[in-house]
Amino acid sequence: MPVTTLVSYSIERVSVLDEAGRLDASLMPDLSPEQIQALYSHMVLTRRFDERMFNLQRQGRLGTFARVAGQEAAHVGAAFALQSEDWYVPAFRETGALLLRGWSMAKVLQYWSGDERGADLPSRFRTLPISIPVGTQMTHAVGIGWAMGQSGEKSAVLTIFGEGATSEGDFSEAMNMAGVFQTPVVFFCQNNQYAISVPYSRQTAAPSVAQKALAFGMTGVQIDGNDVFAAYRVTKEALERARAGLGPTLIEAQTYRVTDHTTSDDARRYRSEEEVETWKKRDPIRRVELYLKSAGLLDDDRISAVSAEADAQIEAAVQEFEAVESPAANEIFEHVYAELTPALVEQKREALARPRGGE
Repeated sequence: MPVTTLVSYSIERVSVLDEAGRLDASLMPDLSPEQIQALYSHMVLTRRFDERMFNLQRQGRLGTFARVAGQEAAHVGAAFALQSEDWYVPAFRETGALLLRGWSMAKVLQYWSGDERGADLPSRFRTLPISIPVGTQMTHAVGIGWAMGQSGEKSAVLTIFGEGATSEGDFSEAMNMAGVFQTPVVFFCQNNQYAISVPYSRQTAAPSVAQKALAFGMTGVQIDGNDVFAAYRVTKEALERARAGLGPTLIEAQTYRVTDHTTSDDARRYRSEEEVETWKKRDPIRRVELYLKSAGLLDDDRISAVSAEADAQIEAAVQEFEAVESPAANEIFEHVYAELTPALVEQKREALARPRGGE
């Protein structure tokens, strides 16, 4: 019997804005100068907020959290493509996307201080809470997409995760169901090269995450994850296909976390300073600055002003966060079980009998 080709494929890589701020005009998405400046300002706000959060954590005013420095373009560009009626299902390294969806900085600080009330986001924002378990939110996204399909709703779902999550079973289960049922879900992988200390090369033999889409019958695209225009363009196109009933998409954003995995990690133990410095030269914010300067839309005074405006917003958010009264002892027992177990009933009684402050 003859040998025939069952499947042949290719994976596109999209890059619009390079490290020197040079633009491929043929790939530039339809963004007004005001929108581009808004993207830039939001990326700056995201980084300044990330830096302030780190300082607060080191001062003991926040708990452990995952920093986003170096990855602003990927998740900010993707979230910028969402419409208000779309759903966003996050992981834990997308601070900028959460702020774009209406989550206040004060609430973000409250959440990372260990107060779950910070995750109480109004339903109108169509955004799920932060998901700490790696990969589990992807199945939630597919469920939302499936439900929308059943009801005839023409909206889409964006879920973001790291490349480490693609090694979890949840990834394959979510991708498979999305492909079979053609759910309107965009899977956006921030490939920052490390799953904590495990490099990409030890996670998979596949040259790209994007090519994994083939096995599940969907489109796969790789982008320069430090290029905010590429992130916006490709995500917008994928969301439009999803809303039109053309099925799911897997996007791989090649990026890098220039800081530690979390504030309890020490990345110096598993990667070189030379590697980090190489990626810092691909800084996503710097390349937008260079482009805006060349287009006459930004100068050094405005750069300083954007940073100052971000710092003022952050300072106001910190003050708002630290003015929030600590939760009452009984609140930690709410919203877990419809009916408390006998052991929790006893624990609640003891907590309520204890003087405020634990004396």
